[in-house]
Amino acid sequence: MNPGDESFEAAFESCSAPVFAFALRRVGTREDAEDVLAETFAVAWRRRYELPDPPLPYLYAVAANVVKNSRRSARRLGRLRGKLAGQRTQQVDDHAEHVAANDAFAAAFAGLSESQREILRLVAWEGLDTRDGAAALECSETAFKVRLHRARRELEKRIAQAGHVEGEMPKSTLTPDAEAK
Repeated sequence: MNPGDESFEAAFESCSAPVFAFALRRVGTREDAEDVLAETFAVAWRRRYELPDPPLPYLYAVAANVVKNSRRSARRLGRLRGKLAGQRTQQVDDHAEHVAANDAFAAAFAGLSESQREILRLVAWEGLDTRDGAAALECSETAFKVRLHRARRELEKRIAQAGHVEGEMPKSTLTPDAEAK
């Protein structure tokens, strides 16, 4: 067996569950998450001789790109269907965001830009530190820290605008790791 094949196999064994969870939180259905997982590891297989150590942040970046490409394709298909039907298309909200629309935190989170939501997800949901988060977003650690700081401040501002008191906000969602502060 080739060393690249062994590193790919090890990456698949150790990272398939976290990458699947990462995808599931972003696409909402098991079937779509399985598709994202398969496409992510297809890309990793093609680049198996270049897999970084640790591979998880790289795989998160690949999975995020797969999700973005899928959403772009879905939007294009929706626009095409709308044109064919002679109707304007409507963008469908993420189901999880729709269910929690009455919650001040969910509404504030939904009001953030996609890049702000993604950086907060990487830290709070995926538990990445500054180094791994920067690798997942393919940016410098300094840029990651600045983006994270700005995303946190914007989220806090939106929560305050919704009438939430600062003490009511679960701190773990805003400061999940001491290094990224």
